[in-house]
Amino acid sequence: MRETLIEEEDIVIDTGLSGQNVLVTGGAGNIGAAIAHAFAAEGARVAVHYLARDGQAPEGAAWAHVTPEPHAAEALAEELGNGSVAISADLAEPDAPRRLVEAAVERLGSVNVLVNNAAHCETPDTVDTLTPGSLERHYRVNAIAPALLVAEVARRRVGGAPLCVVNVSTDAARAFPGQIGYGTSKAALEGLTRATALDLAPRGIRVNAVAPGPVQTGWIGEDLLAEVTAIVPLGRVGEPADIADAAVFLASHQARWITGQVLQVSGGHAI
Repeated sequence: MRETLIEEEDIVIDTGLSGQNVLVTGGAGNIGAAIAHAFAAEGARVAVHYLARDGQAPEGAAWAHVTPEPHAAEALAEELGNGSVAISADLAEPDAPRRLVEAAVERLGSVNVLVNNAAHCETPDTVDTLTPGSLERHYRVNAIAPALLVAEVARRRVGGAPLCVVNVSTDAARAFPGQIGYGTSKAALEGLTRATALDLAPRGIRVNAVAPGPVQTGWIGEDLLAEVTAIVPLGRVGEPADIADAAVFLASHQARWITGQVLQVSGGHAI
């Protein structure tokens, strides 16, 4: 038997994403930007959603995230090429999901992949500091908006055009002290993943989720890095590209018979 050698550069996996239109919420920075880059690398056109303004944090609270400036989204869309665009929307507003999908369809022609990546996270977020306002802010962006976005893209699907959804959760959805509103709203997102997967399966629409572990997006300082690394079985914190690769896989042809799943991408953390 003759031995056949296959060079690494000869191994090509066609994800089936070339020419498809992808809407990535919270796509202007960190994990969202990595996801946008990953889809663009597969030949997809990306609608980069961003929040144009962050506003003032409520009294006694602080945002646990940094919202990229609007020019960052515009610059990213230009960098991605393939006809990618940037679209602004405040997902805390009830009508924002409809307007966002409407704008994406108008500018790209359709949405074939929806990535619900945008998230709201504020501190403090403990049992002792919970307020109706803090819970509502978390749930509006992390659970309600994704549900409405899924409904919108499903309604606007034309014929049997390709359509799938990838939600971005967190392993804090399982259990994480000090993140009550954030963690439970993401747990709701995972429940939404399973429920909508079942509702939409007869139409050939798949819905899955990625649940990241500790990912370095600037929040892990040098003093904390060793502590966080020590609790990750694979011995390192995550990178945005780790999550982006998983999102592309779940949207790809290779995942064509996968739906209703939450893929934990955490290096073994919190399993």
